[in-house]
Amino acid sequence: MKSIVTFLVGIASAFTASLLAKRIFIFIISMIPILELRGGILAAALLDMDPLESYIICVLGNIIVIPIALFILELIFKLLRKINFFDRIISKIENKCLSKKDKLEKYGYLGLVLFVGIPVPGTGAWTGCFLASLLNMDKKKSFIAALIGVLLASVIMMILSFGVIKSII
Repeated sequence: MKSIVTFLVGIASAFTASLLAKRIFIFIISMIPILELRGGILAAALLDMDPLESYIICVLGNIIVIPIALFILELIFKLLRKINFFDRIISKIENKCLSKKDKLEKYGYLGLVLFVGIPVPGTGAWTGCFLASLLNMDKKKSFIAALIGVLLASVIMMILSFGVIKSII
């Protein structure tokens, strides 16, 4: 993930001379599946942005995806499944998400908090919320669990990105 973010930051550096452009950039990265808040905070650190401001922007960007992933993504996938090309792609996404269901089924909503909150590849708000939808978990409780998970991930990534990584570079 760091190499993807570094590549994107390299491209963005040419276009993000203004602080507003940098803010928009990290906000958008925080909304993108796979990169999410983890990538947004890392990008903010690499762009030498203010830690507190970056934190707020990235958390808001990642929180926005929670209702989309919980309430809308399943409906969009259902509609797209009618097209053979998308059906195969969606099946792969579902199988990938369902391969991680043991953690959620074993620990319930705490599992969802940890799944979203511990920043490792293949986890995050998008995957966690979509998996919660696939497992028919309560949407309100899943929203709260995912929100707590995003906050947990944000604290971990702030320590790593603005503490550990910033001290290295």
